[in-house]
Amino acid sequence: MNKELLLKIIDNHHLTEQTYALQEKNIYTFKVKLDATKKQIKAAIETVFAVKVASVNTNVYKPVVKRTMRGVGSTKAFKKAMVRLQEGSSIDPNKALVEDE
Repeated sequence: MNKELLLKIIDNHHLTEQTYALQEKNIYTFKVKLDATKKQIKAAIETVFAVKVASVNTNVYKPVVKRTMRGVGSTKAFKKAMVRLQEGSSIDPNKALVEDE
């Protein structure tokens, strides 16, 4: 797969307090496209960040209905990938996915 297609698989970093704690264990989290497979996610991370991936776990989050004063709406569905890197590899979570040219 070419780099453009691989960049489209990864939406952005998923950063929370829990994910910062997981980074100490060399596990990084990303929001990815809903139709992306584990093999595609692994290839995308290895290509974009130039690291070696040990394993990929994914979770799919369904939309949640929210009620407000203005009516009823829902959150968006998304897929979260938890990527464990091999020893010696690391990713800077503050680095942008796409470099400005």
